[in-house]
Amino acid sequence: MNRETSILQIAKQTIEAESKAIFNLSNLITDDFAEAVKLIYNSKGRVIITGIGKSAIIANKIVATLNSTGTPAIFMHAADAIHGDLGLILKDDVVICISKSGNTPEIKVLVPLIKNAKNKMIAITGNKDSFLGQQVDYVLDTYVEKEACPNNLAPTTSTTAQLVMGDALAVCLLEMRGFSSKDFAKYHPGGALGKKLYLRVYDISSVNEKPQVHPSTNIKDVIVEITQKRLGVTAVVENDKIVGIVTDGDIRRMLSNSDNFTSLSAKDIMSANPKRVHAETMAVDALELMEVNEITQLLVEENGQYAGVIHLHDLIKEGII
Repeated sequence: MNRETSILQIAKQTIEAESKAIFNLSNLITDDFAEAVKLIYNSKGRVIITGIGKSAIIANKIVATLNSTGTPAIFMHAADAIHGDLGLILKDDVVICISKSGNTPEIKVLVPLIKNAKNKMIAITGNKDSFLGQQVDYVLDTYVEKEACPNNLAPTTSTTAQLVMGDALAVCLLEMRGFSSKDFAKYHPGGALGKKLYLRVYDISSVNEKPQVHPSTNIKDVIVEITQKRLGVTAVVENDKIVGIVTDGDIRRMLSNSDNFTSLSAKDIMSANPKRVHAETMAVDALELMEVNEITQLLVEENGQYAGVIHLHDLIKEGII
């Protein structure tokens, strides 16, 4: 077996081993899981998630997932907790401890301290009979038969199981809260996904130039308007109403078809009834309209009046595509 074949085989074996362990997690879900979800949902406090080593890394990711889906959460490192960070935990907080073995020295010191404060506790552990499993209110069992590591040492399958259990918690809470795409956008305003959910046409077109000419504007001035405003297009407007559009393509066709165009005006080469979009339309819907009609610009209307232009390049720049 050559080296490349060996690498591919090991990769496939790793993925298959972890996928089997994850599939088995559904068999480990008990009433404790449902009670844990209800506990967090009904809590007036936050979720404090703690762990050590690789479990601490997983805890950080679960914290991020919960925060982004409407459940306030804070990470607390188990080692730091017993050296001052216990002050993070407030009266109504729910504490989740993550540990594969459930028997690490830090966990054995930390758990009784949390119990003394009367906070409810949930364990995510691969050993429900461990010290941790026996001390908490609810156990989420993430038992795995073996790690994907050939020496059964490096946390691989076990940390994947912890991560998946955390995702299951977050999704259940998301569903119970009726967390919508609009809610998601509030927590992700800076990313491309957030922009798709909240960015409107006006947010983009309002910062663009606003090219416009009258139907009687002569061709030279039409060309100047398109060139100066640098959007490859100008609206033809009469009494603040859109009556047509002239694109740089229209200009090229005119030059190809006419030897004498000095007497022409905007109304002679414009396209009447151009595609347009309302200023309050979602930017992602404007993109769909461009794609369906195979165009790169849309004229924008607000209250029936011309309000500007949105260009495909604007959407690309904003990460909508």
